[in-house]
Amino acid sequence: MKIKNRCAWCGFDPLYVSYHDNEWGIPLHDDRKLFEMLVLEGAQAGLSWLTILKKRDNYKNAFDHFRMETIASYRAKDIDRLLADPGIVKNRRKVESAVSNAAAALKMIDKYGSLDAFLWRFVDYTPIQNRWKSIDEVPSESIESKAMSRELKKNGFRFTGPVICYAFMQSVGMVNDHVTDCFRYEEIQKMGGRSS
Repeated sequence: MKIKNRCAWCGFDPLYVSYHDNEWGIPLHDDRKLFEMLVLEGAQAGLSWLTILKKRDNYKNAFDHFRMETIASYRAKDIDRLLADPGIVKNRRKVESAVSNAAAALKMIDKYGSLDAFLWRFVDYTPIQNRWKSIDEVPSESIESKAMSRELKKNGFRFTGPVICYAFMQSVGMVNDHVTDCFRYEEIQKMGGRSS
């Protein structure tokens, strides 16, 4: 049986491998899922992505399956409930940012028609196809992630720095950062996009 080449960052943890193989880098256009990834990437700040993946189902339940309208209406008692939940990262600033980010996201939906339209414009609505040979070549931020971060912050989003935005862009397929010898590289590339 032939062993598949994968990006080195996913290691051998089954959850991490599954995320790499089935989600990471696939262009995502569903508003609720885009919001979910924004919340999770913000929660990940200072932690490993695997830590967040292990808590992902708990996040979905704790945050009403990432329904923005519901989250935007959270009050102090909801924040307290979340901070008492052992299944999520208990960081007040991160929890509060998810609530304020939901309200900010709803404003962007009103303005642009969808969160998808607002976020994907930073890559001209087309995934960027990078050609990294090694994980060491993959940047932690880009011109596009810096622009996204500035615009998100200007519109009231928090925990959306350039590094968080770049990780978000990787996860939702705005950039194809699978290394070229990873079996997913060409599969993702075939989903469309422009070369960097």
